[in-house]
Amino acid sequence: MTFKEQYQKKLTTAAEAVKVVNSGDWVDYNWCATTPMALDAALAARADELCDVKVRGGVLLREPEIFKVENAKEHFTFDSWHMGGLERKAIQKGISFYNPIRYSELPRYYYDMDDARKPRIAMMIVSAMDAHGYFSFGPCPSHSKAICDMADIVIVEVNKNCPYVYGDPDASRIHISKVDMIVEGNNEPMSVLGGADAPMSEVDRAVAELILEEIPDGACLQLGIGGMPNAVGKLIAESDLKDLGVHTEMYVDAYVALAKAGKITGRKKTVLPGKQVFAFAAGSSELYEYIDRNPEIYGASVGWVNDARTVSQIDNFMSINNAVNLDLFGQVNAESAGVKHISGAGGQLDFVMGAYLSNGGKSFICCSSTFKDRNGQLQSRILPTLETGSIVTDTRANTHFLVTEYGKANLKGLSTWQRAEAIINIAHPDFRDELIKQADAMKIWRASNKR
Repeated sequence: MTFKEQYQKKLTTAAEAVKVVNSGDWVDYNWCATTPMALDAALAARADELCDVKVRGGVLLREPEIFKVENAKEHFTFDSWHMGGLERKAIQKGISFYNPIRYSELPRYYYDMDDARKPRIAMMIVSAMDAHGYFSFGPCPSHSKAICDMADIVIVEVNKNCPYVYGDPDASRIHISKVDMIVEGNNEPMSVLGGADAPMSEVDRAVAELILEEIPDGACLQLGIGGMPNAVGKLIAESDLKDLGVHTEMYVDAYVALAKAGKITGRKKTVLPGKQVFAFAAGSSELYEYIDRNPEIYGASVGWVNDARTVSQIDNFMSINNAVNLDLFGQVNAESAGVKHISGAGGQLDFVMGAYLSNGGKSFICCSSTFKDRNGQLQSRILPTLETGSIVTDTRANTHFLVTEYGKANLKGLSTWQRAEAIINIAHPDFRDELIKQADAMKIWRASNKR
């Protein structure tokens, strides 16, 4: 039987495909831009017939239809491996919950799952099938293979707008022989991640300029999501830096701009030279067009991409990520505002550790020194200690560089009083005296610090 004949034999409608879902099932929606659309709508249409269907996914770029049904939490629970704005709202409605992870471990979580937790059904967007019977996982190789390997039933939703992404052949694609059902979706445009065109604030620029001073020619970049990492990318595109490489968890529009500006060659990369490596990608339509069948692009399993042992083998590795707030001990919270959930651990700790282990590598955690609360009052992001309920994403022993618009502090090897002094020096001036007072009360301040 030819691949085309197999395709036709397995082809069905979304409504027919989701009939395999039973109450109590675990269903995997995969991740980010490959979250199913037609299958999700068909499953939502069955809500009245189902209860306690547990769906896993993450980094949602559009609201799933299963969130919109009446009394959604009675029918569906969405467990997210990484939270975005849509999941945050769903938490408040009792639909969504967070799965704390270290992202590099995610494939293993699936392989170690017992029968009570493993996915019975996997459904995800893939590219059109190629001449050899393969569907690409598109912008999300990440942990897709692990999901499909562990699922009893694999349903793919073909979207002709899904880019075909080259990379690790064992992680970036799935063969038709391993697929149970094929659904042809409505070929809607891939879900985009907003913010790529957001103007750079003065604070973003100040932080980015401080980081730029630390990046040498030939460095390999990992940029987290958010305004400041994006600002670093924009400044690099305007700089004299050359022969940069890419090895990142998330591939974003900043890399496309850098590549088109001629800054990325990967010549000096010590792992997969010449390849732009990522675990998943999300951004504008331009990004999806750029990664489609681009021989420079290399999608791979997050279990390999994010592993600190992999990162440590890449010389001059520069990891740049955001924080919500941090304290005078050097603990970094990138996940919550107290008990209110904001994001997730993702791969930040993976890269914080891996970058420091790299020959010439550096890890930067950046944030603005302040923010305005809902009453318009200025609040410091640098606190004496993290608020009750705040999550320690990066422990004090792992934190390398902290950067705000007021400077940068390298915390490696510093004692508690040295850390407190260095961190207060990059706090907003309006809050420094109070931070000194608090540091003194916590016995991490020396009287000689201000002499």
